[in-house]
Amino acid sequence: MKEAKVAFIDKSLQELFNKLEDTNEKELLKFLHRAIKDLKENPFAGTQIRKNLIPKEYKIKYNIQNLWKYNLPNAWRLIYTIQNDEISVVCVLLEWMNHKNYERRFNY
Repeated sequence: MKEAKVAFIDKSLQELFNKLEDTNEKELLKFLHRAIKDLKENPFAGTQIRKNLIPKEYKIKYNIQNLWKYNLPNAWRLIYTIQNDEISVVCVLLEWMNHKNYERRFNY
């Protein structure tokens, strides 16, 4: 399988990722870099979230058809979707969050 691409859903998320370098969140940044590497090698490395559990916010804001979570250390979650065409596969990162916020977002 050809290596997948990884992209951020928008510029603000990309900027947030870049700013992690200048914060106390260097460990989180390291986890995210590892997740991005894993997703490039295997876009299905995460766990698919059932369609009926996809938050309406994602469906409305991003027109999401599929949603995945990648478990990061320290109970952090990386949320992404997979888009593909005949040529390439792209993992689009939507957000990362701690477990408490993850439970809130998905109503667990």
